Amino acid sequence: MPFAPVDEQLSYIKKGSAEIIRESELAAKLEKSRATNTPLRVKAGFDPTAPDLHLGHSVLLRKLKHFQDLGHTVTFLIGDFTAMIGDPTGRSVTRPPMSSEDIMRNAKTYMAQVYKILNRATTQTRFNSEWLDKMKGEDWIRLAAKFTVSQMLEREYFHKRFLEEKPIALHEFFYPLAQGYDSVALKADVELGGTDQRFNLQVGRELQRSFGQESQVVLTMPILEGLDGVQKMSKSLGNAIGIQEPPLEIYGKIMSISDEMMWRYYELVTDVQLAEIEKMKRDSHPMDAKKELARRIVADFHSPEAATQAAENWAKQFQKGGVPEDVEEVEILAAEVFAGPSDNIQDKLEQLARPTQSRFRLDRLLVAAGLAESVSDAVRKTKQNAVTVDGEPKGGPIIFLETRKGATIRVGKKIKRVRFVV
Repeated sequence: MPFAPVDEQLSYIKKGSAEIIRESELAAKLEKSRATNTPLRVKAGFDPTAPDLHLGHSVLLRKLKHFQDLGHTVTFLIGDFTAMIGDPTGRSVTRPPMSSEDIMRNAKTYMAQVYKILNRATTQTRFNSEWLDKMKGEDWIRLAAKFTVSQMLEREYFHKRFLEEKPIALHEFFYPLAQGYDSVALKADVELGGTDQRFNLQVGRELQRSFGQESQVVLTMPILEGLDGVQKMSKSLGNAIGIQEPPLEIYGKIMSISDEMMWRYYELVTDVQLAEIEKMKRDSHPMDAKKELARRIVADFHSPEAATQAAENWAKQFQKGGVPEDVEEVEILAAEVFAGPSDNIQDKLEQLARPTQSRFRLDRLLVAAGLAESVSDAVRKTKQNAVTVDGEPKGGPIIFLETRKGATIRVGKKIKRVRFVV
């Protein structure tokens, strides 16, 4: 197919980007591509160090898709070899080595998830072990000879650890070399990465020149902030949106972000053009814009139908005070959360069998339902007035419920239907 004019392509490519090294080179590559009707080769690498991808990972995938939308060839590169080294980026200590079994298990889940964004039919999926496994000792020596120790220590994370007299393992220096060589092996025209990857991406440019290739253009994308709007999105920080989470969970998390952060999400994790985003800022009510953002993201990772259902359920749950149709139901042994008056198990069972209201420990009930991590966490939530039972706020330690009917419990944005088992 004919390629769009270069200025149109650049506008779409630059959306949300942090830096392009160099934009003039990218424009020249796009001009040549258009003149020869030859797509650019665009790559982004992902080390399968964890099983699940979150919305932060999708920033690079989304930019790969933009190149794909423009007709260029994209390579989703799985760093199964580099994962064994461990990317030192952002690390104050050496990463522990991963087993090949864990890496391949994670890689399979990555492949199942990335095609929620990328076009499966036109995406090239490669593993960098294809060429790095074949390199001999002599090859690594020649590769290592192209950079000095002082060059490596210029990297912020290495420099900081060196000044703090923290160990830097020798194999960590091989990570940027291996990532850079990926660009040589794939003859990449463009490589994408986060802003924290700038050094590694620049190594690719240098290595391509030394191997007689034209240097790739480096395009960096910002690191997406998590739900707190401050720290980068991370599962370990508890501020992430997993792309495999249930539709209502994703929808609700998007609705919880600030209005200011909403526009950043529009820019980094959707295909909406900048001009349209600016128009929405002027003309749309923030709540309506956020609902549209949540709908788009759920539709991307699930389906348009799932997005519609999630929107309806969210409205029932948080705007109309109702209960979503697909609320999760859990069974709880009533005796485990029963609150006296006797500790005798037979007395408990007799009391629970009566068709009258029984006493239950609210903190234990929240833990058993998976709505609190511990009793102390449950107590903290009740003190924060974050708990409702059958629509009524509950802040005391004891609640009265009819065992046979159970209850609908909401803690913050989470809601579950509890059914007691006697």
